[in-house]
Amino acid sequence: MWRYILKRVAHSVFVMWLVATTVFFGLRAIPGGPVRAMLGQEATPEAVAALRERLGLDQPLPVQYVDWMGDMLTLEFGRSIVSSERVGTIVAQAAPKTFSIAAIGVAIGLLVAIPAGVVGATRRNEPADYAATVGAFLGVSMPSFFVGILLAIVFGVWLDWLPIVGYTPLSEGVVPWFGSILLPAVAVGLPYAAGVTRMMRSALLETLDAAYMRTAVAKGVGGRVRLYKHAMQNALIPVVTVAGIQLALVLGGSVTVELVFSIQGLGRVLVNSILERNYPVTQVAILLVSGVFVFMNLLVDITYTAIDPRIRYGGENA
Repeated sequence: MWRYILKRVAHSVFVMWLVATTVFFGLRAIPGGPVRAMLGQEATPEAVAALRERLGLDQPLPVQYVDWMGDMLTLEFGRSIVSSERVGTIVAQAAPKTFSIAAIGVAIGLLVAIPAGVVGATRRNEPADYAATVGAFLGVSMPSFFVGILLAIVFGVWLDWLPIVGYTPLSEGVVPWFGSILLPAVAVGLPYAAGVTRMMRSALLETLDAAYMRTAVAKGVGGRVRLYKHAMQNALIPVVTVAGIQLALVLGGSVTVELVFSIQGLGRVLVNSILERNYPVTQVAILLVSGVFVFMNLLVDITYTAIDPRIRYGGENA
């Protein structure tokens, strides 16, 4: 297993290099540039040339690429082209907000999805199953920002239970921090839960109808043992895959949810940096998000063996 993990880690490093290279050259292929965005279309050629030289954008692309990759390896992310602030500082201030919302959103999503999927599968064609199915379809149909608006109106305006604007750092207390991210987290967590619920129900239904489950019934194995020891163990494998892949839904939804709740998170930083052609900030933000996805894929692969020890990679023994 360790050999497999090392191979996957090496593959992940290669993927990150490929993403970094694609982002570097792809951003510079977009018409326009940060100089024009900063100076405007009426700027003189002399002013444009002077600013390009100051920012190092007058160098050939291969030279810029080598310099940038060297900076990435030494964790020197440079400075924002627009504000001259260190990129590491900008990302460090924004990332905890987005990752806090995403982490709580995923936790809420799984706490809703797993029980709802189990109820839907074990009470097939009953009112509980219909309720879980309808709820899942509603969650899939409604985008995160719309859910966020509804939550803000109900719990922030009508009931006045939770704040609907801004973010409170964890350093100011757990309760204020949790209160400031609860509504955004629920807004991204419910659509995430909908997709996982549907997969949980489908996978568990398929497992419960398998031949070995009928054999367990014939042998007199209790219902709870059949469900939690035999059925759940096999049904969770595709669920883990979907739960990991749909992390994109959470991170993608956080961009619009941050706008709804006026939170300056990683999503808003990324969008603003793209509009401003702020290459250093855009590159680091995309690499950070890509790194999360690569890590989650690696974690999903490793989790398979924890769920089902019978799974082996490359003929290895556990």
